Amino acid sequence: MIVLTGAAGFIGSCLLTVLQEESVVIVDDFSREDRVANYESKHYHTLLERTELDAWLSKHGDAVTAIYHLGARTDTTEFDKQIFEDLNIEYSKMVWRHCVKHQIPLVYASSAATYGGGEHGYEDSHAIVDQLEPLNPYGDSKLEFDKWALAQQETPPRWYGLKFFNVYGPNEYHKGRMASVIFHAYNQISKTGSMRLFKSHRSDFKDGEQSRDFVYVKDVVNVCKWLMESTAESGLYNLGTGQARTFYDLVLATFTAMQVEPSITFIDTPEDIRDKYQYFTEANMSKLQRAGYAQDFTSLEDGVANYVKTYLSSAEYY
Repeated sequence: MIVLTGAAGFIGSCLLTVLQEESVVIVDDFSREDRVANYESKHYHTLLERTELDAWLSKHGDAVTAIYHLGARTDTTEFDKQIFEDLNIEYSKMVWRHCVKHQIPLVYASSAATYGGGEHGYEDSHAIVDQLEPLNPYGDSKLEFDKWALAQQETPPRWYGLKFFNVYGPNEYHKGRMASVIFHAYNQISKTGSMRLFKSHRSDFKDGEQSRDFVYVKDVVNVCKWLMESTAESGLYNLGTGQARTFYDLVLATFTAMQVEPSITFIDTPEDIRDKYQYFTEANMSKLQRAGYAQDFTSLEDGVANYVKTYLSSAEYY
């Protein structure tokens, strides 16, 4: 039996799709109507509210063969640190302790937000973890749990903390402001025929040349499943493509997939996030490759085309 937290969310619901042949216990806050379509048509063994997992694992932990812990508060514009302390740190510690007690392999969601402005690079080396300085409380919470996990003497039999970079793809209809730029671009272009991007507020980056490591969600869930089935060494792993691309490239690919003539303008970055804004991220993927993962990652153009044509254009789910 597999436990999947965050099953009603973006990445979690996509992982549920690739686990359909398994017996899966799905865990989340299921009160939100805008996320029901992410899981309602999929097969699962048991549905648990987030608050029920601790007690359920105390009774049934010995029957669990794997836990994918993807549930978290992911809003980078939220500044209430207590929310992150409760949901991203303490809850994750509870999951970890059950994995130790019942000897359950664990894959959990960390984040590229732990790298902050990238002053120390983007290598998933444990040696630099104490030097990292995230730009917001969300990143702080992910880093604090990574540090805690690395300090533990008692661990799950195998564990993997995945530093997700900029994930995009189907099943993010509910994410609002935090949805991918592709999602927002598709909607803006559909309504207006044009797209607005943030201006650069740094002299070393031109408008639209702010860059991210954009990774398709289908690749992300494939890596999650592969690691759980592997014999890779436990620890932190980057999960991106290893190639940064500009927001201009991203939006241009969206116009192309929609078969619309490109029209791009630039607006000021909102002041509430301007000083917390990452201008460049690029995952060093050598550690995962050394562990044996040999599949290619979807190119930005192919990923955007698949997302737009297969899902966004018809409001489909994965």
